[in-house]
Amino acid sequence: MSKDQLKAKARRLIAAANELLAIAHELELGIGDDRAPDELTVPHNAKDSPAWAEVARSVYRERRHRSDVFGDPTLFGEPAWDILLDLFIAAKERKRLPVTSACIGAAVPATTALRWLTVLEEKGLILRENDTADARRVFVRLSADGYEKMVAYFTHVASDMRQDERIEAPALRMASGA
Repeated sequence: MSKDQLKAKARRLIAAANELLAIAHELELGIGDDRAPDELTVPHNAKDSPAWAEVARSVYRERRHRSDVFGDPTLFGEPAWDILLDLFIAAKERKRLPVTSACIGAAVPATTALRWLTVLEEKGLILRENDTADARRVFVRLSADGYEKMVAYFTHVASDMRQDERIEAPALRMASGA
C-alpha cells in the first residue's frame, strides 16, 4: 500500500473515531454528564451559518490537496490554521476532538502541533478539557471567542466573494457586448 493510500485510510479512520466519540458523548449526556447540555452547544450569532462547516471542510481539503500535489507538506505549513479549521468543523458537527486527533489534523509532527495548541490556548482561542470518563484523554475545542472569530472570518470571506461576483458580473456583460 502506498504512503498516500495509508494517509487516506488514516484520515477516514480518524473521522470514524471522531464520529464514535461524538455518539459516545451524546450518550454520556443522557447518563448524567456534570455539565448542562447548553454548555456543549455551539455558540450562535446572526452571521453564523451551517454552511460554514462545509466551507471549512473545503478549505481544509484544499490545503491537503496542495501538499499532495507538490509532494511536500512543509511547503504550505500553517498548523495553527489547520487546527482552528479542524476544531471549527468539529464544533459545527458537535463533536469532541481529542488532542491526538487535533495533532494529526495539523499535518505536522506531534510536538509541533502540541506547541501550537499551547499558543492557541494562551491566546484564548481554544480550551482543553479532561475526559471525565478516561483520565488519559484530553479534548480540545474552540473557545467562544475562537468560534466567533472563525465565524467572523468565514462571514468576511463570503462577503468578499459576493463583492467579487458583483464586480465580475457587469464586467462580463460589458465584455460580451450585452
